[in-house]
Amino acid sequence: MLRAVRRAVDTGELKVSVPERAMVTRPRPGGCGDYATNIALQLARPAGQPAPRVAQVLKTHLLGFDGIDDVFVTGPGFLNISLRDDDAEAALVRLVDDILSAGSEYGHVPPRSGAVVRIRCPREVRALVVADAVARLLRSQGSSVHVGCEEPLPDEWERVLEVLGVRDVRGGVPGDGDASFGVTVRPVPAPADPLPLGRDAARWALLLPAVHDRPRITGDHLVQRESNPLFRVRYAHARTRALRRNAADLGFCAQPGPVEAPRELVALLEDHPRVLERAATRRAPDCLARHLVGVADAVLPFLPSVLPRGEEKPSAAHRARLALAEAAGAVLAGGLSLLGIDAPDHL
Repeated sequence: MLRAVRRAVDTGELKVSVPERAMVTRPRPGGCGDYATNIALQLARPAGQPAPRVAQVLKTHLLGFDGIDDVFVTGPGFLNISLRDDDAEAALVRLVDDILSAGSEYGHVPPRSGAVVRIRCPREVRALVVADAVARLLRSQGSSVHVGCEEPLPDEWERVLEVLGVRDVRGGVPGDGDASFGVTVRPVPAPADPLPLGRDAARWALLLPAVHDRPRITGDHLVQRESNPLFRVRYAHARTRALRRNAADLGFCAQPGPVEAPRELVALLEDHPRVLERAATRRAPDCLARHLVGVADAVLPFLPSVLPRGEEKPSAAHRARLALAEAAGAVLAGGLSLLGIDAPDHL
């Protein structure tokens, strides 16, 4: 994408500075092509041209690149890019291979040197859980994090923190006047005691709603039915692990390869690193929780096609499907871990 911008600049069609990055994502449901970008909208103002005109300029250059099958300009200036079939298959194989290589840490970035992110929160159960999840997310994106509670934490709070899996929180930090604490986490408080739900369901109940929304502390989070999003996420992960065991019994294992994959599932897996970055930057673990629900709902209908049926022998297609299923399982496991929730192999 940036190469197309550079060519347009070199030819004098666009008079802009070439950006350092261009955001390219999978199209939203109902969109077209394999990838989409809003780079033309970003460049329109500095270029002094309407976004659709900028998009048409970039389209001309993109069509000259190897691997590009077609480019469509949609809406106010979005570019939708279709790859040739061989290139789309290769991109999917690379994605699955990258996820399996990274495992549950897919989307994490190496530790960065620099200032410590200091998080402050009130002594309230939801605030402590949200602060803990935000700290986990920030660490996954390379930051060093310190979490402090505005009030001292009496001995009886130690059990609360232990039950909820909250770790490394220092009590009695200075108040709002202390500039060293750069992030304040102050969500809408929990309307009831979440501890009877146990750690996993309690954390899910507190983290799924946005921080400005009131959480529901009910037994619905414990129900093992499809109506419970937490159950669907954990069940989807457990199914991917069961498929791995079943495949081993049949004498084959995962191997990334060309596979007919649900587009929505591929888009969600590809978007996972950006979701982690966005959830950390916005201090919004609910973004990750909703993303995991999407991954679970996208992978569950795919899983029955993974194993051979009847007298069918394991083939390259089965190995590729298993690899995609395991990649989805790795994303689910890693995401749940960042929320402080277990991802069981059996459910």
